[in-house]
Amino acid sequence: MRDSTDETDLRLLVVGLDAGCRSILEPLFEADEIPTLQRLFETGTSGGLESQIPPWTASAWPSMYTGKNPGKHGVFDFLSFDGYDWDVVNSTHVRERPVWELLSEHGISSVVVNVPVTHPPREFDGALIPGMTAPEDPACHPDGILEDVKMACGEYHVYPQSTDAPDRSIEGYEQTIDRRGEAFRYLCRRVDPGFGFLQFQQTDTVFHERPGDKEAIEAVYRSVDRQLAETIEATDPDNILIVSDHGMGKVTGTEFRVNEFLRERGYLETKSGGEGMPTWSKSWENDLLEGEDAGKHDESVLERVMNVAATFGVTTQRVASTLETVGLKEPIGSRVPNDMIRAASEQVDFPESKAYIRSKSELGVRINLEGREPNGQVPDSEYETVRSELIEQLSAVRTPDSEPMFEAVEPREAYFDGTQIDNGPDILTVPAAFNNAIVADVGVEQFGEPMESWNHKQTGVVAAAGNAFDETATIEGATLFDVAPTICTLFDVPVDTEMDGTTLPVIDGETEAAYPAYEGDQIRATDDAAVEDRLSDLGYL
Repeated sequence: MRDSTDETDLRLLVVGLDAGCRSILEPLFEADEIPTLQRLFETGTSGGLESQIPPWTASAWPSMYTGKNPGKHGVFDFLSFDGYDWDVVNSTHVRERPVWELLSEHGISSVVVNVPVTHPPREFDGALIPGMTAPEDPACHPDGILEDVKMACGEYHVYPQSTDAPDRSIEGYEQTIDRRGEAFRYLCRRVDPGFGFLQFQQTDTVFHERPGDKEAIEAVYRSVDRQLAETIEATDPDNILIVSDHGMGKVTGTEFRVNEFLRERGYLETKSGGEGMPTWSKSWENDLLEGEDAGKHDESVLERVMNVAATFGVTTQRVASTLETVGLKEPIGSRVPNDMIRAASEQVDFPESKAYIRSKSELGVRINLEGREPNGQVPDSEYETVRSELIEQLSAVRTPDSEPMFEAVEPREAYFDGTQIDNGPDILTVPAAFNNAIVADVGVEQFGEPMESWNHKQTGVVAAAGNAFDETATIEGATLFDVAPTICTLFDVPVDTEMDGTTLPVIDGETEAAYPAYEGDQIRATDDAAVEDRLSDLGYL
């Protein structure tokens, strides 16, 4: 590594704004809140960046950094399923080559900070601190670099730390964002990379944790803008690419409980006792209860509360408000162990069902197929018949306002292809304009108010500025699969023929090559309850 006082020679800086989109950025531009981002958008060229299906963080960022669809890279959601077992995804579930590893094979070093689903990191020329789905104090590349970052820059957290519990504070967001920028600049001084990838997750998190909070949203984007300005000044990149994995907007339509729909049509069986759903939290741990006596709770009281809650179809994210309603929010706190929720609720009996939704954020129905699942209920000879029946029935669903619930209900082959396609859902259910939402609830009414007032939209944003880019070019029809080919072309690295995107029209000279099959690491379990709790807090689980 270079001495930390040396200047950097950064040819391309990619800045990831999770959930960034025009509808969020434009008001901030008009209010002069984010002058650095505004200058890049106005002096360069920009356009919409279409996400994939599903347009959710854990699957979309691997699609962006590999240039390949989930059917090839293998990550369809925050969760990965093996029969009826599950795990939170990590980098070992990504079965295709990240662009920084491809660059490394061509002699180009990289610094990658906070990109989701990059833990644990593999060897490459450069440095990496992983982002979402990693635990706190994650393994980084090279070994020991996180300790150096903390010594040079102060405390570093993958997830914002609360300073006004139970809510995440604006100060916590700002501190987390500041540390991202400081860590990235420190690593650039150490590594002198040709390529840099700095991602900011709080531009998404703030909408999940503080939906519609104008003060918090503006504070997050101002902090990102300040860090971007300092990073540009410190690293002097030749070119800058701003990208987002999806958009963000209000959800004012209908929430559809797909598992309840399947139950009423005889495809899904239920049971009580807590064994049907994944065990998000395996025990009373972390900060699920508050105070010194957290382990000395009165189980009989909790049982009674959760039985009341279950009668109203309470899920993990609805617990806090329900406890407040029944007068028992304290001293329990804002989160209650999911074991207790499951014990008091009717849940999906996966082994005995024909079809079900496992996770709302993979936007799909899975068929319990004989020979594929351990206790498959649908013979292989009936697979296509059952799938066609389900597609027809789901396509016909109308909201209580007689509007189509779904924009599309299609077989997975309409969205995915590749060697990993069998790991994905069998049917994709795309909510109309993403103004409707689906959840995996059962034992409640089929339709209801959306649990989250803000959520992901399919159109993100891309902007390109710099001497290698044609800033007069128009960006139309760009997808997140185009980002990796564009990075390759800028560095004169042949684009993998298996990539699903093409180089954006801001740069010429794309060449292609067939690369050897990617030899990823053996898949490892994440098995970190704190990660599961954090994803549950954000509404993903």
